[in-house]
Amino acid sequence: MSEQKPPHHQPFPEDDNGAARPQPASYTMVEPRFREIYFQFYKETYRPSAIDRKTKELVAIGASLAAKCQGCLEGHIKKALKFGATREEISEAIAIAIGVNAAAIVDLSDIAAENTGLRLFDGSGAGEGG
Repeated sequence: MSEQKPPHHQPFPEDDNGAARPQPASYTMVEPRFREIYFQFYKETYRPSAIDRKTKELVAIGASLAAKCQGCLEGHIKKALKFGATREEISEAIAIAIGVNAAAIVDLSDIAAENTGLRLFDGSGAGEGG
C-alpha cells in the first residue's frame, strides 16, 4: 500500500501580478495580523524593481533550497519557467546553492577543527589519501 503524502505547503501563492491568494489550509497557526504583515512584505518583494522577475525567481530557488522549503522550491521553479528561465538557468541556480551549502559545511568543519584543536589532515596534502 502506498501512503499518500499531504501536499506541500506553498508559503505564499500569488497571481503573477502580485495579488495574494493565500491557501485556506495554510497559516492556521499564525495570528491574522502577523499573516497580513507577512503577505504585505512578500508582495512588496515581487513588485517591479531593479531586479527582473525571472532573476527574482532564480534567487528564490536558491533561497528555497537553503531554507529547505519544498513548497517554496516547487513554486519558484514553476514561476521561474513561467517568467522565461531556461532549464540551464534553473540548473545553474541550483548548482550555486549546492556550492554555497558545500562551502558552509567546510566553514563549519574548519571552525570545529579550530575549536577542538583537532586536525584530521595537516592541510599540505602530504600523507593524505592512501
